[in-house]
Amino acid sequence: MKILVVGSGGREHALSWKLLQSPTVDQVFCLPGNGGTAALEKCENLSLDPDDFDAIATFAQQQTITLVVVGPELPLAAGITDVLQKQGIAVFGPTQAGAQIEASKSWAKALMESAGIPTAKAGTFQDAASAKAYVQTQGAPIVVKADGLAAGKGVTVALTLENAFSAIDEVFAGRFGSESQVLIEEYLTGQEVSVLALSDGQTIRPLLPAQDHKPIGEGDTGPNTGGMGAYAPVPWMTDTLLQRVEQDILQPTLTALQDRQIDYRGVLYAGLIITPEGAPKVIEFNCRFGDPETQAVLPLLETPLAELLMACAEQKLTQQPKIRWKEGFSACVVMASGGYPGAYQKHHPITGIEEAETKGAVVFHAGTQLQDQTLTTSGGRVLAVTAVAESFEQALQAAYQGLSPIKFQESYYRRDIGQRKWPELKP
Repeated sequence: MKILVVGSGGREHALSWKLLQSPTVDQVFCLPGNGGTAALEKCENLSLDPDDFDAIATFAQQQTITLVVVGPELPLAAGITDVLQKQGIAVFGPTQAGAQIEASKSWAKALMESAGIPTAKAGTFQDAASAKAYVQTQGAPIVVKADGLAAGKGVTVALTLENAFSAIDEVFAGRFGSESQVLIEEYLTGQEVSVLALSDGQTIRPLLPAQDHKPIGEGDTGPNTGGMGAYAPVPWMTDTLLQRVEQDILQPTLTALQDRQIDYRGVLYAGLIITPEGAPKVIEFNCRFGDPETQAVLPLLETPLAELLMACAEQKLTQQPKIRWKEGFSACVVMASGGYPGAYQKHHPITGIEEAETKGAVVFHAGTQLQDQTLTTSGGRVLAVTAVAESFEQALQAAYQGLSPIKFQESYYRRDIGQRKWPELKP
């Protein structure tokens, strides 16, 4: 198999790394890739325009690509799958219609409400005045969400009315793109967990649950980011609770998509909260692998990833045996550029990765690039350092030990990843 991975982040490095471990995969192309994918054996970065879907289709045909795996949400929302499928190219990633489940929070909320999927009550508003009037009636804390794609940064948990009003103003001022509407949701309490599931449009299978750490600051303080670290599996997510997620959330969502004539082949990522009563509710859906959850989950996967993704693309997931996992835990810590998720500098040299990997860590590159054979920073989230061990504590310790020799100017990481491992809530 020859596989083309679309994207340039830590998720795409992890996908490429894992795909190359599949015995049926001969080569991976990454578009555009990063400094990490450039260093993988049998992996080649491409300089094609990632927004030129017709050029990507031509390349895939010329190179007899077996499967295209789309990492980020933006090309999915823009219809890359539709363009490639029309050319007879197998794609892992939903169509533009399916990608609405992430591209429009109000669309996703309407789908959930129509299907009876447990979620927070909410209202959608097209202007700031009506949104603020609704907030005034509901009170704080309350959650303000930009309706469209915002790279994980368009959600504000407003603890006061003033915070909520400010967040609403930011949305309509265009901070998260040319937004024309905002979603206002009730504030739910409990423990957040990410359940990524594979779907071939007919069948859905969850992967190991993971827990992300979105806020930039330790103790879950400060603005949201794309994710500052993750671990898997989540000890308190029992088999019974996972079955409930599958029966009450994942399967009904797939059925609701089918009812809308949407053939959903890809990842259905459920961002959940488990309430103090032990009930799972949907915070949001995403249409792709999570980042950094992917960097925590994939190192534990034993079933060849290429087989699973190809089965989804060909609607043969039911023919796949049970997904196999390694024993133990995986922990991932993200190293970011100083200033992220706000303004940050680029082009700082990075050192210490080889030493980190001699300590047993796997270093997934996100915002990196090779400049004249020197690895430098090129994004907000720069690296994701992952380690696997028998126990949660050992995995976390190994990840931080692996991180210690890595240096670049103004680097930042949270020192408390995993601090919510044993919450008061244990459903």
